[in-house]
Amino acid sequence: MATSKTVLITGGAGFFGSILKRRLLKLGFFCVSIDLEKDDLIHRNFTSIVGDIRDRQTLEQIFRAYEFSAVFHLAAILAHAVKDKDFLWTSNVDGTKNVADFTKKYKVPTVIFTSSNCLWGEDLGRPVTESDRPNPVEIYGRSKWEGEKILQKYDKNFHSIIFRCPTIIDYGRLGLLSILFEFIDDNKKVWVVGGGDNKYQFIYARDLVSACVKALDYKKSAIFNIGSDEVKSFKAVYEYIIKKAGAKTRVANLPRGPAIFLMKLAFFFRLSPLGPYQYKMIASNFIFDTRWIKKELKWRPTVSNEEMLYRAYEYYHKNAAEIKRRKNVSAHKQSAKMGAIRLLKWIS
Repeated sequence: MATSKTVLITGGAGFFGSILKRRLLKLGFFCVSIDLEKDDLIHRNFTSIVGDIRDRQTLEQIFRAYEFSAVFHLAAILAHAVKDKDFLWTSNVDGTKNVADFTKKYKVPTVIFTSSNCLWGEDLGRPVTESDRPNPVEIYGRSKWEGEKILQKYDKNFHSIIFRCPTIIDYGRLGLLSILFEFIDDNKKVWVVGGGDNKYQFIYARDLVSACVKALDYKKSAIFNIGSDEVKSFKAVYEYIIKKAGAKTRVANLPRGPAIFLMKLAFFFRLSPLGPYQYKMIASNFIFDTRWIKKELKWRPTVSNEEMLYRAYEYYHKNAAEIKRRKNVSAHKQSAKMGAIRLLKWIS
């Protein structure tokens, strides 16, 4: 089956892919998803394929069977989710090359790609613009930048619209955030580093969906920063969640130098899910300048950092028992392993 509104979603069974495809189905699109994990969604206009984007034969079969009007390339392996870094690199980089090759071969006009703020691992002292040169500090960020460069090489063959996204949050988002949520639920101190006055931008999943839909009508290649507005400090955001949740805990401070040293040490010995990006940015500021996307796509964010994070916490709080039993789901749909952080929880 093929229509002028048939799209391919790589990583369609993941956290963001699940939200995006439901919106596209409501808009009348026929959606085809390829993902390593099984997709439980049943819809007359949806086809789920369990497969690997590194497998060119599988992609050939999919592109031959459907006439796509666009590809949403969301599939990516996270650094904290796997120990096999070669698997991460080949999935994120070689997989992107395969998607680009078949997009070109089958003359699909548009690829919409979710990149990351992990392209940087430092505080620039100001909002980051689209013209700032990436400088990733770990493999996930490097793989995303490589993905961007691959797509840009196909500029004469199709439009690539790249969204550089901070952490995507909504009701149901877990991953590393589940560690914070467990501390709150168990009434343990919620720790910030260096006072917690730093500001770190998120993006609400449904606001990113809105940008993706608008990008379908954008008939040229572009890179867009995306993120929330009026970003508050980590301390203020955590205090908002604690108050709204009625939790019996408080925000406490870890001295910056010793805390970062211990995080580096724990990561070196593979005792913590927090890698170089996290321990470099945990006490730093990171905000994208989003003026360009607002001008070009007429897009605006609708939900603040603190409210979207509370919605994610609320989901965890209501479903904690079921979440602990989950298996074979994407990294953002399960709780991250706490590792050495459990010691911090014990003394909190």
